[in-house]
Amino acid sequence: MASSDTLNVKSVGKAFRVLQCFEDIIGNEKDLSLMDIVHLTGYDKSTVQRFTHTLQVAGYLVKNPNTKRYSLSLKTVELAFNFLRNNSFVEMANPHLIELCRSTQQRVSLSLFDDTSIVYVMRHQAKPDYYYSSLTGRRLAACSSAGGRAVLAKLNEAQVLDILARSSIVRHTTRTITEASQLLQEIKVTADRGYGVSVEEVTYSELGLGAAIVDKSGNPYAALHLIGSMSEYAPEAFESKYAKFVLETVQRINGA
Repeated sequence: MASSDTLNVKSVGKAFRVLQCFEDIIGNEKDLSLMDIVHLTGYDKSTVQRFTHTLQVAGYLVKNPNTKRYSLSLKTVELAFNFLRNNSFVEMANPHLIELCRSTQQRVSLSLFDDTSIVYVMRHQAKPDYYYSSLTGRRLAACSSAGGRAVLAKLNEAQVLDILARSSIVRHTTRTITEASQLLQEIKVTADRGYGVSVEEVTYSELGLGAAIVDKSGNPYAALHLIGSMSEYAPEAFESKYAKFVLETVQRINGA
């Protein structure tokens, strides 16, 4: 059946699907071969050749002349830069994140709510940490982090159930909660408590606290995250010491 969306340019969608293949790189792989992209997109080889060449000419892909493998170009980083520099909310919230990081000496992140997910758009580290945790742009199922669950706790049950049903939940560790009934219960506890808590659900030895940032109508659109280590704190001690800092910072951001 033909699509009724006459404004949708399918070739543009296919080009973006090629770029999205780089989300699927795992392990030590840093680039993709032509056949990797064929496999990931499901497009035929000729189609992939045309799209990769076009994206290379446009400056969004780089082709290694020796291995013939593709990687994203620096031009893709510019897209993230332009998003952040033009986002007045991130600009407003950033000084509050810096102050929270300074006062707690813990890693602080800001994420934006996007349908079933959260996307980290700002991170501040107070001490040496692993490389991956310092990067912005990471997308997680909202239900898999303390901050994401704090966002979901601001929604009604029907909305939460819909989001859980459509979420792609990855088991990052053996402690990642993936069962819908257990997640729903955790979201209800988060609503009663006023902030979310996670223990080793995304990364081993990592503790998380998170609270939702809402608009003037009370609708959640972002989350503040404070991350610590089990090498320094027991989960209960971390929560007891730092939850108030998270809530106070969110209150200041909401009032700005």
